[in-house]
Amino acid sequence: MTRTVPALVVKSAGAAFERSTIPRREVGEHDVQIDIAYAGICHSDIHQSREEWGQAIFPMVPGHEIAGIVSEVGSAVTKHKVGDRVGIGCFVDSCRECVNCLAGNDQFCLKGNVATYNGRQYSGEETYGGYSTQIVADENYVLSIPEGIGLDAAAPLLCAGITLYSPLKHWNAGPGKKVAIVGMGGLGHMGVKIAHALGAEVTVLSQTLSKREDGRRLGADDYFATSDPATFEENKGRFDLIITTVSVDLDVDAYLSLLALDGTLVFAGLPENPQSLSVFSLAGARRSVAGANNGSIRETQEMLDFCAAHGLGADIEVIGAEQVDGAYTRVIGSDVRYRFVIDTSTIPASVS
Repeated sequence: MTRTVPALVVKSAGAAFERSTIPRREVGEHDVQIDIAYAGICHSDIHQSREEWGQAIFPMVPGHEIAGIVSEVGSAVTKHKVGDRVGIGCFVDSCRECVNCLAGNDQFCLKGNVATYNGRQYSGEETYGGYSTQIVADENYVLSIPEGIGLDAAAPLLCAGITLYSPLKHWNAGPGKKVAIVGMGGLGHMGVKIAHALGAEVTVLSQTLSKREDGRRLGADDYFATSDPATFEENKGRFDLIITTVSVDLDVDAYLSLLALDGTLVFAGLPENPQSLSVFSLAGARRSVAGANNGSIRETQEMLDFCAAHGLGADIEVIGAEQVDGAYTRVIGSDVRYRFVIDTSTIPASVS
């Protein structure tokens, strides 16, 4: 059984958003129904709705930064109750049987986890994301949002927050470690906040110095412009960990030169094109290149609790449904500080 709920729908690659309705399943015994309050706009929403990452599924409802209130639970649910503050991130199911799932690394499910949108349930039904008023998901993939973080500021943590928290924790960012964050956008600004809260020395590497004051305010110890060749000369061999959050092509060898012995360059942003490097850039100081893919459900809950304990949330601009197309244009132009969040109460107006 299904029912329909209001949503913002893009019907073909690059089309404008339309107010419409989408099907949601009835609440099963292990399901949680969430009345969505806020949905963050992630750059990956733009890539996928414009079909820039390969063939997509249309009609599409983007959104995997979801925060709201539980409005119904199934008969067997034990983890959440009506009235709880909760969120959903980048996936809503995994096989629960492979070695990675059993080890608590369900973001790397070998069967392939079920994406919150532009994906399919294992039964074949299309998934629709958070640009809507309600969502139903298995209780095991619903996160608890602690008191102390507003739901609007919490929504971007479900992707931007965990996408930076996971590699920062995995590569042991903390006291005595020198961390560089490439880019000061939606992902990057959370990277600065979290790395600072972990106790690391934090440097921002941004194309220009236009956001330097913000970087300092959020916890950066240093801030350099990557458009200035002197940046790469002055910081050679400095960093233990560099996390790039941008989705543009990089001079990988130049960034590798900034790493200290045994340092690691991690791609958290996803450029559309293949990136190239010289193996000599690795061999010269036993450096590594790695990738990050958001985080597990366990780790995402840990991140939310960490952010609550340290008073961290995203810096946001709340918008209405009619502003989403313009917000996409502004994200592309780096004209947001630092995450757009949709007030989903504005979606139902004028739905036909």
